[in-house]
Amino acid sequence: MSEPTPSTTPPAAPAVPGAPTEQGGRPDVRALVAQGLRTARARSGLSLSEVARRAGIAKSTLSALESAQGNPGVETLWALSDALGVPFSALVERPSARVQVIRAGEGPRVPAGDATYEATLLAACPPMARRDLYRITAEPGVPRRSEPHVYGAQEHLVLASGRALAGPLEAPVELGPGDYLSYPGDEPHLFEALEPGTTAVLLSETS
Repeated sequence: MSEPTPSTTPPAAPAVPGAPTEQGGRPDVRALVAQGLRTARARSGLSLSEVARRAGIAKSTLSALESAQGNPGVETLWALSDALGVPFSALVERPSARVQVIRAGEGPRVPAGDATYEATLLAACPPMARRDLYRITAEPGVPRRSEPHVYGAQEHLVLASGRALAGPLEAPVELGPGDYLSYPGDEPHLFEALEPGTTAVLLSETS
């Protein structure tokens, strides 16, 4: 009897505790925005009417967004983030995890109102952090193993082409084009190309 063929399907990304999700596991953008708006407005001490006035939107629109109703657009969220004095990411950011995978097509997507354009937040920059951006090209063969960087370092990786195994040395994740991965850079980690012509964008973050 022949042995079963091993599955080549990448493992599903672990759910982030506390992240509101729609059916199918995709983050519910409306719930994320509602949570972010309520939190930011509470910290600002501003009333619903004042935030709406500063953002140039109707009070009823803001009330609906804080109740997870309607479809928030990029332009509206930028106006609200300016009015509240917080970065755009604060309104759509999910609870963080030490190792996080966002597959291509997943993540909180916010559409524009006047163009065929969607923005997906992959990672927000912590206060006082430094970020260095790299383009990675790799071929199959000997994997790149990295020793721990400075304490608190975090790495963010988006695979552009090919396939790769990347992340913590003890538990790397297989990635395909468009997938996003974040992992601690202050622990041993690796990057191994699984296909010729593998490319990626790597962002190294220290605080």
